[in-house]
Amino acid sequence: MTDRPLTLMAVHAHPDDEATGTGGVLARYAAEGVRTVLVTCTDGGCGDGPGGVKPGDPGHDPAAVALMRRQELEASCDVLKIGHLELLGYADSGMDGWPTNDAPGSFWQSPVEEGATRLAALMEHYRPDVVVTYDEYGFYGHPDHIQAHRITMAALELTELNPKVYWTTMPRSQMRRFGELMREADPGMPEPDPAEAEVLARIGLPDDEITTWVDTTAFSDQKYDALAAHASQGENIFFLRMGKERFAELMGVETFLRVRDTTGAPLPETDLFAGLR
Repeated sequence: MTDRPLTLMAVHAHPDDEATGTGGVLARYAAEGVRTVLVTCTDGGCGDGPGGVKPGDPGHDPAAVALMRRQELEASCDVLKIGHLELLGYADSGMDGWPTNDAPGSFWQSPVEEGATRLAALMEHYRPDVVVTYDEYGFYGHPDHIQAHRITMAALELTELNPKVYWTTMPRSQMRRFGELMREADPGMPEPDPAEAEVLARIGLPDDEITTWVDTTAFSDQKYDALAAHASQGENIFFLRMGKERFAELMGVETFLRVRDTTGAPLPETDLFAGLR
């Protein structure tokens, strides 16, 4: 036996990603005494600037945006009671197809081996029992999410650790509900074009393929407040428009696909640490 605390490591691409997909589990497990470690891979410099100014528009300063987003990230970590924040510091690559995808120094252009080596050193230091990141599609095709997936899976191969490994996902039934809510909020919203529809169709999994459903309802307010801490990106965070009551109703369960396990914990499960305690 060891007195080392159980440890959860979440590997995310940008500031605010930690709150969107894993804010509930980070808050829940911190409250249960689990050591929580967040690794954020990029600086978020391709996010909105003050007043909502967009990347590439006059007045958008990626360095200033990155500084602002780091401050917001630290505030989010305080809300979620995250114990350790590690920053890999890569430049934000922007959305798929943006010119910043090809910029030297962007996360998307960085060698997977380099990022994996740096992340493996953090894994060796913290020795996580559970690691969470995105699937091979990066959940919705964002280059930095895909790269975070790649370096995480490669880093695991560089260590002798055997944590449970999960990829974030969402039930397709919930995706349909979000679509309904967005159309209710904006009745004039056009239907997605074929390219957008193809992207949307790849997000999430059929409900019966999801392995892990974690109830985080009691921590919904923390998750909402963590998202709200990223105020500069509020235009892009649809969930904040729901209000806390509706948010808790729709976002009170976080779902995952278990892809590595040595515990033999039966599926489906309701706890990322099933079989470990």
